Amino acid sequence: MTELRNVEADLARFRVRVFVASLVVLLAFVLLASRLVWLQVVRHDDFSQQAESNRTAIVPVVPNRGLILDRNGIVLASNYSAYTLELSPARIPGGLDQTIDALSEVIEISPRDRRRFKKLLEEMKSIDSLPIRTKLTDEEVARFAVQRYRFPGVEIKARLFRSYPWGELASHVVGYIGRVNQSEKKAIEEWSEEDQANYRGTEYIGKLGVEQAYEKQLHGITGVEQVETSAGGRAVRRLASSPSTPGHTVQLAIDIKLQKLVEDLYGERRGALVALDPKTGEVLAFVSKPTFDPNLFVDGIDSENWQLLNESIDKPLLNRALRGTYPPGSTYKPFMALGALHTGKRSPSHVINDGGSWSFGGHVFRSHGDHGLGPVDMYLSIVKSSNVYYYTLANEMGVDLMHDFMKPLGFGQYTGIDINGEVRGVLPSQAWKRGYFRRPEHQKWYAGETISLGIGQGYNSFTMLQLAQATSIVANGGVKHRPHIVLATEDPVTKAKVPVDRPAAENLGFKPEHVAVVRKAMVGVTQQGTSTRVFAGAPYLSGGKTGTAQAVTIGQKEKYNARKLEEHQRDHALYIAFAPADDPKIAIAAVVENAGFGAASAAPITRRVFDYWLLGHYPSEEDLEAVRKGQAAAPIGKPRNASEVAWPPGASGPAVLAATPAAPAAVVAAPAASAPAPLALVPASAAVKTSAR
Repeated sequence: MTELRNVEADLARFRVRVFVASLVVLLAFVLLASRLVWLQVVRHDDFSQQAESNRTAIVPVVPNRGLILDRNGIVLASNYSAYTLELSPARIPGGLDQTIDALSEVIEISPRDRRRFKKLLEEMKSIDSLPIRTKLTDEEVARFAVQRYRFPGVEIKARLFRSYPWGELASHVVGYIGRVNQSEKKAIEEWSEEDQANYRGTEYIGKLGVEQAYEKQLHGITGVEQVETSAGGRAVRRLASSPSTPGHTVQLAIDIKLQKLVEDLYGERRGALVALDPKTGEVLAFVSKPTFDPNLFVDGIDSENWQLLNESIDKPLLNRALRGTYPPGSTYKPFMALGALHTGKRSPSHVINDGGSWSFGGHVFRSHGDHGLGPVDMYLSIVKSSNVYYYTLANEMGVDLMHDFMKPLGFGQYTGIDINGEVRGVLPSQAWKRGYFRRPEHQKWYAGETISLGIGQGYNSFTMLQLAQATSIVANGGVKHRPHIVLATEDPVTKAKVPVDRPAAENLGFKPEHVAVVRKAMVGVTQQGTSTRVFAGAPYLSGGKTGTAQAVTIGQKEKYNARKLEEHQRDHALYIAFAPADDPKIAIAAVVENAGFGAASAAPITRRVFDYWLLGHYPSEEDLEAVRKGQAAAPIGKPRNASEVAWPPGASGPAVLAATPAAPAAVVAAPAASAPAPLALVPASAAVKTSAR
């Protein structure tokens, strides 16, 4: 018997299924509608901004770095644009070396370029793009453009490069820029948000000298550009922009022609010279020899050149004027005399019998060649450079009294000059020795250690900057100015010049009659003393003091013989001076390492500087050569007019810039010529222990 289907039941089940399916479909549409509302209404602004960000990019526009000029407007640091070939290692498929090998078939890549790139890669691991070739020619740019599809992660970029047109000249003062390293990136992260924002996109920063000390003024204000990008991230067109503002122009107090003259006078010898205006503290010349070429660092120095500079026994990277410390030798005696007058330990007429040596505690302290000078008062003690006079004076004053008098003069103290890296040197005292040595038996101060301090030996160790500042204080009647290298900055937009802030002058409170005694004796040094021959025929009066500081200790029973010593063990030659005597406009401290007697090597350089600054004279070629060899006293040959000496260096014919100290000239564009050839370099010396002149 056939079973009949229950049609009503089937229809009921069908209706239920249709209803459930309808509910599911309805729920799905509700979900889709709600999602659509969420995306199109609630999150519209957010997603619209993200979409716009994918289409556009905000790119920082790095400003042009400010110029650096000398006091007469000669450009010492400028900028130029060039194409660079850059690699982004993270975006390069396959091996980096294979890509570089393939690139070298299109554009020449030298072994030096490879070494420099690998050094940058090690130092800048988090940097996206690194240059492997700089300063590409138009032909090289065109060749790469044709082959670009073969090299993902490789781009040609237009960049600004720093240029130091005079190469090694004044390199320790001007400094250089280089890529921001990891430690500098961490330091920038500690800056304010505004300063950090201003350095977005900045890859180079000042590393030394004025470039470092005035980094924020030179950097400028970073601009921004909004650009439309393709799916591959390439810029298609510029949508909006806010231009960058170039960095300020920084004008130095340095006279670059005077700086070059001094560097030429040193030749291949080591040493340092600082020339100041005693009335203002302006640094007129700041010489450290040997020098280096800052252009080597702009693209990232390769390991070969870095090794030559960093491991050289001559230490060309050492700023001897700022960081080199030397015993002052007999140049210390005028300050000792002033200290004796100021503290009441001696009067100008007090006489000491100089018998050629002086004994204390069983030790014999000698004079020059053991020859006595007989009875000497304070004037003759400076003019004839009596060691015995100052041995006895040091014994009478004691180390702590000497320390307390010399400290305000700036010895063993930071001068506060406006470039970084200054060292303090050593102005000894009993407290200093207790803090310096660890072993108790070495911390005690012995009376015999005081004696050699009187002639600028023993623990005394100062920079030429400190010695120049102390000399300028005496020249300026006891008034102290903080040395400064920068005169002013100039706004690139308004062209307004702003003098650099500096503290007010400080009067150290010396009695004018005491200062007059010392200055008169220093003038006597040039008229009847140790530098008489050097200043013979000078149409102005100057004051000075020669000094000779030992680079190695000579035994008590031994005599100094330069011919028996290695070159770097010979005495240093020092000279301090000011001129004109009645109204000083320039004060100088100079050292020529391992050159012997100060009057033979350091004083002749100082005479030529005075002639340039006061008379506008430039030495003859034969005179320059004689000074370099240490074979000149007074100038020889006919001096040239400084305003007529050809500039730029090496040019012939009339001067390109007729700038003299008395007549500042207009700004001169920096040439594209290569830097002058490197000069020979020499080693830093050891500390000095006994008598000097």
